[in-house]
Amino acid sequence: MARGGQTKIREDGPERKCIATGETQPKFGLVRFVVGPDDTVYPDVMGKLPGRGMWVSADRAAIEKAATKGLFSRAAKQPVKATATLVDDVERQLVRRVVDLISMARKSGDAVTGYEKVKDWLSKEVAEVLIQAVDGSGRGKTKLSTPHYGSYIGWLTAEELGIAFGRQNVIHGALASGGLTKRVVEEAQRLKGVREITAAGVVGKGKTAS
Repeated sequence: MARGGQTKIREDGPERKCIATGETQPKFGLVRFVVGPDDTVYPDVMGKLPGRGMWVSADRAAIEKAATKGLFSRAAKQPVKATATLVDDVERQLVRRVVDLISMARKSGDAVTGYEKVKDWLSKEVAEVLIQAVDGSGRGKTKLSTPHYGSYIGWLTAEELGIAFGRQNVIHGALASGGLTKRVVEEAQRLKGVREITAAGVVGKGKTAS
């Protein structure tokens, strides 16, 4: 069976304007940045750091534009520095966020891993989200289908999923409805926007989750 389904993202919630694109959208589709005491721009994926927030779409090109075109300085109304690794720093924070959320879902019984367990959840319509490692076997992954009206996450590595599920490497996972599932999907969508994946399925620089 081929993978199908579409990722469902809320269209409500507080909105913010992206300083790179000028578009206004719900803030869970953007990344917050703040200026530190050293006048350096820092990503605030959790949205909890003090200071006036500057928002950029969760998109690699948009963040790179903001960093290289002086848009953070314009938004902050003062000269600020954006490091060369800013996009990769955002990616690492988002990886950690998604991995932590999946881990919490697993501990609460709302996530399973292993081909047979995932297949069972899918057949019983328990699963709302199918998760598969970007570097897993393509042939193996096509044997499972995204739940009808459900979501698919396929841009975490086997190592990252292993950390989430408390194993060395994981190829297949699934999330039940409710609990943290909606938050996992939303954070995973932000990660998808900033993550670089080649045609061969190799993840870019900011993949470290440990």
